Amino acid sequence: MSEPTPELRWAPIEPKPKNTGRVWLIIGIVVAALAIVGALLFFLLPRGEEPAPGASGSPTPTGTTAPSASPSPTETRTPQTTPPAPVDPTVDVFREQVGGWLTDAPRGLDIIAGATGDDALAVMDTLEQDARRLSDAQPPSSIAQQWRDGVDAYSKRLADLHAAITDGSDTAASIDAARAAVTDLQTLVGV
Repeated sequence: MSEPTPELRWAPIEPKPKNTGRVWLIIGIVVAALAIVGALLFFLLPRGEEPAPGASGSPTPTGTTAPSASPSPTETRTPQTTPPAPVDPTVDVFREQVGGWLTDAPRGLDIIAGATGDDALAVMDTLEQDARRLSDAQPPSSIAQQWRDGVDAYSKRLADLHAAITDGSDTAASIDAARAAVTDLQTLVGV
């Protein structure tokens, strides 16, 4: 006997799933990556300020092929440049330059008043650094002498306060004296 043969039916093939969403996702990622690379190149590569053609950072010596009969010494004058005259800042510009240090000083003195030992010394170091910055600042010529005198007085008051903190003695009088010196400086520049 023969085996029964299976019945064959023809059916349409199922359509492939559409991958348009996946394709657009890949295209979007590629475009975003290119945009990031472009932005990085734009911001990180140096622009302008290219060296002039023919100029090099290190000169190379050139040799002569024929010896000269009589070498004559030539005097080369070194160019002397005079530093530019310091610009006299206006009081407004100077106020902006030193205003931060002058407004921080009373806060630092308040912190020192409530602290002792190493905590007070850490704040004290910051105030002394600010006093050095105030001393280094170039004041306008109209207030230069009063500024220097005021900064010297403030620095001396800070030195007295530093000594009082290290000795463990009462710091109230030294803090008041330093606060008065800072107030004088603030009044001078209009902070």
